[in-house]
Amino acid sequence: MTTPYCYSTTYILDKAHFDECYTQSVKPDPTLKPYYKAMGFGLIGIALIFADVSLYLAYFFVGLGVIEALNVKYNKAWWLMRQMMSKAANNEVTLIVDEQGIHTKSQYVNAQILWTDIYRIVQTDKGFLITHKTGTSYISNRSLDDACIGFIQTKI
Repeated sequence: MTTPYCYSTTYILDKAHFDECYTQSVKPDPTLKPYYKAMGFGLIGIALIFADVSLYLAYFFVGLGVIEALNVKYNKAWWLMRQMMSKAANNEVTLIVDEQGIHTKSQYVNAQILWTDIYRIVQTDKGFLITHKTGTSYISNRSLDDACIGFIQTKI
């Protein structure tokens, strides 16, 4: 009789971890498409300047366009800043990979992703993107050993 597989490790949710999560999960769009909303707000604001409405409303829409453009331009930096300001930042996380699924436990989170709830596992250069019924999660290879990486690859 074989024993069920179980792997457990701990890691810290530091800036390097969040940076890797973002880099491995977000694919940048080099076209102007992400800026369309910013351009729309700006054009509406400019059109309202020449209309018979309050200039405050017009400048509000121009300001929204500028903020949206900055959001697109500095998306990674803003995302990293929000993650580092969260209460989970710089805390220890325990990751458990076993026959049932993937469990993450910390002071603030106790989550479990069952293998039956996983739709897709994509191996990236530095880890795994796991798509499940509640979203997409990322697991870094830095916190896994070769046996665990092989176990997750069998689930692909």
